[in-house]
Amino acid sequence: MTKTQNNRAWFLVLPVLALVAFNAIIPLMTVVNYSVQETFGDNLFFWNGVANYEQVLMSERFHNALFRQFAFTFTILAIQIPLGVAVALAMPKSGPWASVCLVLMALPLLIPWNVVGSMWNIFALPDIGLLGWSLNALGFDYNYTRQPVSAWATLILMDVWHWTSLVVLLAYAGLRSIDEAYYRAARIDGASRWAVFWYIQLPKMRQVLIIAVLLRFIDSFMIYTEPLVLTGGGPGNATTLLSIDLVKAALGEFNLGVAAAMSIIYFLMTLLVCWLFYTLMTQEKAEVRS
Repeated sequence: MTKTQNNRAWFLVLPVLALVAFNAIIPLMTVVNYSVQETFGDNLFFWNGVANYEQVLMSERFHNALFRQFAFTFTILAIQIPLGVAVALAMPKSGPWASVCLVLMALPLLIPWNVVGSMWNIFALPDIGLLGWSLNALGFDYNYTRQPVSAWATLILMDVWHWTSLVVLLAYAGLRSIDEAYYRAARIDGASRWAVFWYIQLPKMRQVLIIAVLLRFIDSFMIYTEPLVLTGGGPGNATTLLSIDLVKAALGEFNLGVAAAMSIIYFLMTLLVCWLFYTLMTQEKAEVRS
């Protein structure tokens, strides 16, 4: 007996798809149009071909901003993924305390990005901020408004505080999906806690962790509001990430052609990473099914 598929339900989704496509494609085409033109004001544009792309790709300013962006992204991934897994492993599996821990983990994710930047801006001030004042009282020379290393440390600490909860919740969901039979078999075999984690928990969490890395990579790669509010890209250009540099080129310098070309390159890099992660996830699913 063969089942017939009824695809008429897709007609109910078409208006939403059309609206999303309109809101996404029109701005993208506008940016593409700007990226191949040059303007000198008065709403007059001149064809410039791929010169803007060449200027961006050959620019030392773009290379430095891209380096800072990758440095920030890989640093927070190296911290948040292991830390999130460790916290998820330490959380209770059931009972009222499990609910309390889940609520506490979710709280930082509910705070708007601009509020997070403002909170840490005040919290880390060297004179009146609790963090800045405490570090200086302990003998550390800390001033994130003047010292690049302090600014980077504060920016990374802020992002870890804000987004590690997402990794924790995803890792906890992956741990709770593991069948209890695996743990019973491990206890019968006398497996150590490390062996249980390495051979049971970590393999079962691979798909969840891939999603966590993907989400955190995209969020950190496109981060803008928090570092802008916290440091404004300073001191100097020490924390001027790619997104901040792009906005400076577009709005601060009114260099629309270069900024649009940078946006397209930015978009293609993010799209490439998403495709790589999607390919990895589909390969993982194919291996599990086989």
